[in-house]
Order: sequence, then C-alpha cells, then structure tokens
Amino acid sequence: MSLDVPTALLDRVERGEVVNDAEFVDVVRQSLPYAWMIVSEVASRSAASDGEFEDHAVPPPSEQERGQLLRALASDSIRGGLERHFGVKLAFQNCHRVAAFKLSAVGGETYQRFISPTAQIANQSPELRDC
Repeated sequence: MSLDVPTALLDRVERGEVVNDAEFVDVVRQSLPYAWMIVSEVASRSAASDGEFEDHAVPPPSEQERGQLLRALASDSIRGGLERHFGVKLAFQNCHRVAAFKLSAVGGETYQRFISPTAQIANQSPELRDC
C-alpha cells in the first residue's frame, strides 16, 4: 500500500467527497516520511537559492526509502500535490536524484537539459542499473 489513509478520510472519499490538497499532502507526509523529507529539503533549498534548481543525489539508505521516493514521484497525484504544496516543479532521475526547479525555470535550457534522455544516460552507472 503506498499511502496510509485514515479511515475517516477514506470513508469520506467513498461517499463521494473531494479531498483537498492540504488533506492529501498530510496523508503523503505521514505515509512517505523519507520522500517528504527529501522533497521538503530540495524545495526549501531551491526557495533560498538564486539558482534555477536544487537537487538531492544521495542514494537512499534502504530499499524502503527508495520505494517511498518511487511511489511519491511516479504518482501523478502525489507528485502534483507535492509540487503545488512546495511551489516547485519536481524532476527525478535514477531512482533517487530529486530536483526542485523554480517554476520560472520550467521550460528553460537548464530544466530541458536536466529532463533530457541525454542527462538520464549520462547519470547512469552499473550500480544504479537495478535501482
């Protein structure tokens, strides 16, 4: 299970109620603490810097933490909720390199280079093949 959803919230959804971003992001924060920590860190550093983006490229300490990053960044709803909450555009490479781009940088040369197939291939190594 990728998210631990409180029963009361699940009951509301089953009755057809809409979940707002604050509620959803709180579920993500509680369910995926490692992913939350990494995204929060890069978003905070991005907001405080003059650069177009900040990233985190340290491999997670275990497969459990790697799984949290994969679930958070592979899900359109989770990734979108995090992006709206932190006011950034997230980019992801190699199962652990997370970048937070300023919204003003999206579409620019640095962003396009980061998300390119060339950048993905350049950041590969034999030890990352099965990540």
